[in-house]
Amino acid sequence: MVNWSLYVITDAGLSRGRSHLEVIRAAIAGGATVVQYREKEGMTRRMIEEARALRELACQTGVLFIVNDRVDIALAVDADGIHVGQDDMPAPLARKLMGPEKIVGVSVDNLEQALQAERDGADYVGAGPIFATPTKPDAAPPIGLEGLAEICRRVSIPVIAIGGINEENAARVIAAGAAGIAVVSAVVAAPDVEAAARRLREIVERTRMNAESR
Repeated sequence: MVNWSLYVITDAGLSRGRSHLEVIRAAIAGGATVVQYREKEGMTRRMIEEARALRELACQTGVLFIVNDRVDIALAVDADGIHVGQDDMPAPLARKLMGPEKIVGVSVDNLEQALQAERDGADYVGAGPIFATPTKPDAAPPIGLEGLAEICRRVSIPVIAIGGINEENAARVIAAGAAGIAVVSAVVAAPDVEAAARRLREIVERTRMNAESR
């Protein structure tokens, strides 16, 4: 069973000059349970090299490794799965290319998209943005905690919350029903990546434990 608690996504523009491998190694040391390689502008050969290094690290540490959008890169490095957006490759086609054993995740920003992703066979949805976020200036309007809670109630697959999540609001996101939080700047841009990841993981686990004890 996948532990979705802390899902960290790469971003070269926010990593303070550190390599993806350096950032993700520190994030995993701090408690990241899933990592996603997201690179929108790289040359394919370099992307394969970066993704392969991340894949090897993930295998060594028992962390799930997902590639954003690029099915060819995911297949080339034998990633655990692929994540697609609403304007990317359709989930059923991604599933056909990746195979039945791999993970397919879909970005959604409303309930209907989430329900459709589930019907299409997605293994999880990334729902958001929950809050306004500078990471994706072209993102849809925030769905808020109420929108997140509705999606969590209506779909049976894991819902990973994304968008503007940080140490101040992560507990409320988990309390709304999310299986985990996906973060970019809160970890990747942090001066101390490992410490930032550790604090977020602790918040997630503590919130979940408190809910289960009630």
